[in-house]
Amino acid sequence: MTHTHAHSHIPPRAAVNRLAISLAITLTFVIVEVIAGGVSNSLALLTDAAHNFTDVLALALTWWALVVALRPAHAGKTYGYHRAGILVALVNSTTLALIAVGIFYEAYQRFLHPPEVDAGLLIWVGVAAVIVNLVTALLVHQGSDHDLNLRSAFLHLMGDVLSTVGAVIAGVIIYFTGANWVDPMVSVLIGFLILWNAWGIIREAVQILMEATPADINVQDLVADLQSLPGVTGVHDLHVWSLNQSLRSLSAHVVVGQMPPDQGAGVRGAINTLLVEKYHIHHATLQLECPGCSGGQTFCNYC
Repeated sequence: MTHTHAHSHIPPRAAVNRLAISLAITLTFVIVEVIAGGVSNSLALLTDAAHNFTDVLALALTWWALVVALRPAHAGKTYGYHRAGILVALVNSTTLALIAVGIFYEAYQRFLHPPEVDAGLLIWVGVAAVIVNLVTALLVHQGSDHDLNLRSAFLHLMGDVLSTVGAVIAGVIIYFTGANWVDPMVSVLIGFLILWNAWGIIREAVQILMEATPADINVQDLVADLQSLPGVTGVHDLHVWSLNQSLRSLSAHVVVGQMPPDQGAGVRGAINTLLVEKYHIHHATLQLECPGCSGGQTFCNYC
């Protein structure tokens, strides 16, 4: 048996601090935007404020998940707390989808009875929102490529950047044309953008929670690569899954020829090197077996 382990993607304290700053900035601006949206009677601003409030919740949950993920593994949580971020990403994205439904309903009501909108206030607050959302998005961007939890927060914020740009465009159109129906139309576009972002996160989070094979790993190619290594004659009872977006695990029974223990260690080392360098799997548990000791299917079927 052999087991390799790496913790190269544990979120640094710097990410926790950046999230705390983003949370404070976003919460302050939500208060400003709600007041401005009420005064200007703009659904686009109120919609963006609602979206920004979900960002406050998302950032708070993301911050909490990063803090929890820093806790060491123990007897009760032998894998640690890495899945906390996936649960938070699922909650964040589900909340986004529910907010989008509410936006569609309110926009429909305003299409039927378009209210007067203070275009000037809508434009100025919208420009401020673009700046605030862009700054906070850049604060949480670092590390989001390898962390679904951070990516869900980043997409929340980048969605805000695009939606506030839409609010500014709506304000300019209303200012020059008086077409108040543009305000709910922009809200509908924002709603579809929210749904699109939410669906991508939900799909990936569910895949990880179902312990599906990472999307970029072709299991047939993986088995072929393993069997191409010197000394390896077969692979069965293979499992590949993820703890979060970046921490991957593998377990497998590897059939090798008759060899002394020191040669078996060399085979294990070659396998671990392949898994890390080509498939980014740092957490592998391997059981070496001699021919005829046991047999099984490539994938284990539990009844």
